[in-house]
Amino acid sequence: MILTDTLLDFFLETRKHSEALCEPLEIEDYVVQPVVDVSPPKWHLGHTTWFFEEFILKPYSQDYQLFDEDFSFVFNSYYETVGKRVVRADRGNLSRPSVQKVYEYRKYVTEHISRLFTEKSSKELNELLEIGIHHEKQHQELLLTDIKYILGNNPLLPVYSTKVEEHVTENGLPEWISMDGGVYEIGHDSEEFCYDNELGKHKVYLEPYEISNSLVTNAEFQEFIEDGGYQKFELWHAEGWDWVNEQKISAPLYWHRINEEWHHFTLGGLQSIVPNTPLTHISYFEAFAFAQWKGCRLPTEFEWEAAQRSFSWGERWEWTESAYLPYPGYLKAEGALGEYNGKFMVSQKVLRGGSIATPNNHTRATYRNFFHPQLRWQYTGLRLAR
Repeated sequence: MILTDTLLDFFLETRKHSEALCEPLEIEDYVVQPVVDVSPPKWHLGHTTWFFEEFILKPYSQDYQLFDEDFSFVFNSYYETVGKRVVRADRGNLSRPSVQKVYEYRKYVTEHISRLFTEKSSKELNELLEIGIHHEKQHQELLLTDIKYILGNNPLLPVYSTKVEEHVTENGLPEWISMDGGVYEIGHDSEEFCYDNELGKHKVYLEPYEISNSLVTNAEFQEFIEDGGYQKFELWHAEGWDWVNEQKISAPLYWHRINEEWHHFTLGGLQSIVPNTPLTHISYFEAFAFAQWKGCRLPTEFEWEAAQRSFSWGERWEWTESAYLPYPGYLKAEGALGEYNGKFMVSQKVLRGGSIATPNNHTRATYRNFFHPQLRWQYTGLRLAR
């Protein structure tokens, strides 16, 4: 557990970073919601603020006055325990509260949290604040990728910022890392912060396997496209094949074929694809099909964790072959915070690593991200195993 003074600094730094991510936006960008999975930037700013108000200030700050009684309904995400909320698909209809009002809300709650933690602290309060900080960090990654989706679906393909480096070439020659068969320990086991889905350190037996030290690149995936990978049903799961045909998928998200050359939309605008940089914005379905085409497979999350010290990671969230399930002995916390992870452990795949959008001090080898297999607006890529 981080000491209170340091924790409060961490809180203030995190709050500032969320707002810094929104600095390049025009006021009209704050409310756009192109699809249900993408939330408007204004909603992210309000929701992360509501989290601190709901779970810390309301129960622990004596005589705390709500900033606005309607904001719990507006900014609650999925917490059934807390009460009614705006339907997720309708977040883009919230022209009110205004952006200015949301920033006033953030300032109000930030000041009250700061005051509370300078007056008193406890292990329980510190743990709640730390969860809230990392919750906001999760939303910072979603905020950046949602902004990219919003701008990437604008016909003008506007520039967000030229300062974000999305596509970095990996150093070193590709090679296979051999891992011995045997028993490996999986899961979080330290005093540092983690989510409850990482807990329950346990042993797994793994057969001998090999895993690539590098991520699949754009050039490799172009070969898959040129070889008709999106037209070969034998490479795909049945559900993936239906998805390809129903959605008319023929390339990763944000790829555009212009004058016989591949380009992709980036936060810096439309750019030519750099062949030897890591592939991104692909679904699990695409990752699986590519692995089949290469005569390989995706690693399980346990194989990934056992081998991760042997390769660099953090540029892309890496799809694994593992279903998102609880570890042995997993117990949900009581109350609303018990809804944070456990109820999503169905119909989703685990991703490991992190991405260029993941904030500082928010990645670790045991982190278990999870998404439905068709989703690809995050910085998702893949690493092969065999």
